[in-house]
Amino acid sequence: MSNQDWLQRSRQHVWHPCTQMKRHETLPIVPIARAEGVWLEDFEGRRYLDAVSSWWVNLFGHGNPRIKQAIKDQLDQVEHVILAGFTHRPVIELSERLCALSGLDHAFYASDGASATEIALKMSFHYWKNVGRPEKCRFISLDNSYHGETAGALAVTDVPLFSATYAPLLKPGVRVPSPDARQARPGQSAADVARQALRSLENVLAKKAGEMAAIIVEPLVQGAAGMAMHDPVYLTELRRLCDQYQIHLIADEIAVGFGRTGTLFACEQAGITPDFLCLSKGITGGFLPLSCVLTSATIYQAFYHDEVTRGFLHSHSYTGNALACSAALAVLDIFADEDIIARNRELAATFSAILAPLAERADVRHFRHTGMIWAFDVDSPRADFAQAFFSAMLKHGCLVRPIGKTVYFMPPYILQPEEMTQLFQATTQVLDELSQQNDALTGPVTALP
Repeated sequence: MSNQDWLQRSRQHVWHPCTQMKRHETLPIVPIARAEGVWLEDFEGRRYLDAVSSWWVNLFGHGNPRIKQAIKDQLDQVEHVILAGFTHRPVIELSERLCALSGLDHAFYASDGASATEIALKMSFHYWKNVGRPEKCRFISLDNSYHGETAGALAVTDVPLFSATYAPLLKPGVRVPSPDARQARPGQSAADVARQALRSLENVLAKKAGEMAAIIVEPLVQGAAGMAMHDPVYLTELRRLCDQYQIHLIADEIAVGFGRTGTLFACEQAGITPDFLCLSKGITGGFLPLSCVLTSATIYQAFYHDEVTRGFLHSHSYTGNALACSAALAVLDIFADEDIIARNRELAATFSAILAPLAERADVRHFRHTGMIWAFDVDSPRADFAQAFFSAMLKHGCLVRPIGKTVYFMPPYILQPEEMTQLFQATTQVLDELSQQNDALTGPVTALP
């Protein structure tokens, strides 16, 4: 069957995520037949370089043999068992290893990032209730934050495109300024911007800490905000303020965990341990759905009681799925056996040198880099820039999904310099093509996270 055959069948019955489906009357969906390494291939043999790790999940390439084998081996043991009242080897070993790596003590599992956010928010709220502080029931989040699209997660998400429609369903929290380094005025450093944001946060805490359960942040990089990057001093001082004012620190490392920022967990770069650490996306290397919330013995003990209602009764049918946990264990083995963090630092230096000419372009602003993430903002008059850039890059054999007018690369960790060079050349050509077009369209800027 051809691409068109599959496209027609998909349009007939599949409702795609993060998509205004009517746009696919003119913007083709790309049917993928197979994938290997950093490459996707359609049913007619066209290949696309996966520069966004298939929504930030695929760490070690499509079809990684070690992860694949781990799943196959687990299939011969147990594919899934209810985790309420039962347990199994993969979930035990994964919990032990994640706790040792994070400095936390207990792991609670779900299937996706938004669910991890929900779990952390509920745990924080319920903790304060269990210790006799039910008035601490609100949450603080950053301007332009994104933490998922379930109801609780949307309440701490500040991306109107996703949250505005559902505002009547959401319990409002408190927003505080982002430490986004792009806000630096002449003479200011990223650390200066971070400290300025911290002063605003402390003003809020001085007045409202008594009603606040937690603050939730995306450490080092706010993804859907356009890869907004900040100095680690923000996290260091944030930990101090949370301790001082007795609120929980929820670190949403769903997108930035597992080596994406240059350390296994982004919080390491600030020398802190959060009260809750939310993980997903890269945890299984892009093979299977899994998320995890790690927390401390102090939090856990507040739920440990004879009264059932003081327990954390949240559940998911596929919590701690054995196949997903086996994939996650293989991911941790790859990090350990192949010294991925050190290798990524070398790759990042090489890739930054390849991409450096982008920073010199007249239409590029705020070229930035953290770990294995590169981003820049494009000075374009096109309201449809994201869609136009995405479509043009597909024609050049690259999958890149801008967020508004921010172009970013979050490639698998196996990307080679020649492939990054190909990505750079395609990006330069597309920027040139778009800048030469005079048919700028009107309408709202479209985010393609």
